[in-house]
Parts: sequence; C-alpha cells; structure tokens
Amino acid sequence: MVYGNQDPKGGEVLIVDDVESNRLILGEIIKSMGHCPVLAEGAREALSIIQKHPPQLVLTDISMPDMDGYELCRVLKGNENTKHIPVIFISAFDNPQAIVEGLSYGGEDYITKPFVPEVIKARVDVHLRLNEARQELLEMNRRLKVSVDEQLRQMELEKKNILYALANVAVKDLGEEEGYARRLSANCRILAQGMQLSPVFGDKVSDDFIETVEMAAPLCDIGNIGVPKEILQKKGPLTKEEQASMQAHTTIGANLLCDLYVNHDYNDFIGISADVIRYHHENWDGSGYPDGMAGNDIPLAAQIVSTMARYTGLTGTGGAGRKEALAAMEQEAGIRTNPEIFGICSKISRQLY
Repeated sequence: MVYGNQDPKGGEVLIVDDVESNRLILGEIIKSMGHCPVLAEGAREALSIIQKHPPQLVLTDISMPDMDGYELCRVLKGNENTKHIPVIFISAFDNPQAIVEGLSYGGEDYITKPFVPEVIKARVDVHLRLNEARQELLEMNRRLKVSVDEQLRQMELEKKNILYALANVAVKDLGEEEGYARRLSANCRILAQGMQLSPVFGDKVSDDFIETVEMAAPLCDIGNIGVPKEILQKKGPLTKEEQASMQAHTTIGANLLCDLYVNHDYNDFIGISADVIRYHHENWDGSGYPDGMAGNDIPLAAQIVSTMARYTGLTGTGGAGRKEALAAMEQEAGIRTNPEIFGICSKISRQLY
C-alpha cells in the first residue's frame, strides 16, 4: 500500500516490516522528508510491488516470517532489473556479525531499533542521493553509448562506401560491363540461399552469412586498382611478369582491407570480405592463386563468389546463354570449382541473373 500522497519531487521508499507500528512510524518519517512511503507487510508482497513499480530505496526488517530481509535482499541483488536498488536493513539487534551478514548480501546500510528519526532521515537521504547519482551516471553512460554506437555505425558506413567506390573503379578498369557487380552480388545471394537448403552446407550457411557474402562479393576484385590498366585491359596473352602483376590483385585487395580496418573494428563483414578478396581465384584442385589452396581449405565465401563470378562473367551481354555457361562450368567442376556447389548452382540456375 502507498502511505500518504506522493510528492512528485520526492522518491518512493518501500518499507517492509511485518509489524504495523514499525511501518507507520517509518512511513511518517519518510513522508516528512518529502518522499512517498510504500508499505509492505512482508518480503513476498514487497517483491510483488517492486515487480510492478521499482522504488528508489528499500527499508526492510530482517526478522520476518516466510522470507527474511536477508533473502529479500539476495533476491533483489540477484536480479538485473533490481540489483541497483539500495537496501537498508532495520533490526532490533546490533550484533556486528548480523551487520556483516547483511552487508555481505549486498545491503547498503544497517539501522538498529528503536528508531531515531534524525538517523533514519540522514541514512535515507544519503542513499537516495547516491542512488540518484547512480541513475544519472547510468543514463549518461547510456546516452554516451548511443552516441558512440552511432558514430561507429557512421564510420563503418563511410568505410564501406569507400570500399565500394574503389571496387567500382576496379571493375571499370577491368573492362567489365555495367551492372556486373550488381549481378554478381545478387547471384551470390541466390546461390548461398540454395546452399542453405542443402544437407551438405545447411549448417554452414546462416542468414547473416548470406547477407554478408552478398555485400562482400562486389569487392572481390578491388585489388585491381593496384594493377596497371594496360595489363587489365590487354587483349592478347600476358607475359609471366604481367601474369604475376595481375594475380597480385588478390593480396593487394586483402592488404587494402586490412589497412582500412584496424583490429578493434574487425567484424564478420571484414573477415568474410578478406576471404573473398584473397581466395576467390583459388581452384578446387589447388591450381589457383595466391596460396594454392585446395578443396574445403578454401573459405566457403570465396568458393561461392568464385563460382558466381564465373557464371556472371560467362552470361554477360553478348556472352553465353544459361545452358552454355553451365555446360562450360560442368567441365570445370572438381577442377576449378567445388562440384557440390556447382550442382546446387545448376539446380537454381533459372533464378540467376
């Protein structure tokens, strides 16, 4: 029950005592301070009140039937939503061991009976002020976290925009048709969704993984910005030196990503993007570059992008049709691409762009 009228400027103080006279005396003291006393006959009633409307402070007797004040404090301090509510024990005993026990449960203070109004007022005032300061600090921290999170989100967005801008330059330098990056991204998503339904890959392909591979795919050839344009657009066969320069785009791109993102903001997007950039030219049989990885040692995201880059490149404007592209890729399955992934690609090929 609420004792008296609540002052909007005061705080609510929950008084828990099975003796009515004690509740009324404490209630009058709290009311005289300009605060709103809320009275409970026992710990269980107190918990019910707190669940509905947490007070700013709890004054609780220790010796009560059913559940004592120590247990009430233990329950409150063990709950994330109520652990910051200060608890002051009230007791007829001033045994130092009882005081230590109460504080060990997380209680903030200990007041002995008979009640001395000045002592009650001083103790309550101190802990209400401390609680108010704690709440203000928590609110400041919350606002600061929101502000920092928003700044980090904006920084992340700006970094991604830089990456995609560089990737667009790389695509143009490579001579790819307009819309290639969008088709590649969409196709990677479709293939990954098909793999999610497969018993072979279902436990490896989550919804978050699909989203991230879709975002990472357009960055696969970003390292081409470090390769001379005349090599990228050369029509005839490349010399060994030119071939080495061309293949270096995988490590150039991966290093660019590491330079743009420092350790503390490393995340799934960066990890998967780095795998895609560095390893999308690795072949299933180990004949690819830059590290000659083979089979499932090649990161799954890189396998997906490699497969879809091949399909998207073959089916561009003026290129092969869907059936012709799949026929060519079938010859490369087990050599260039994972045969399991190619099988899924074939099944969902009508959905590809």
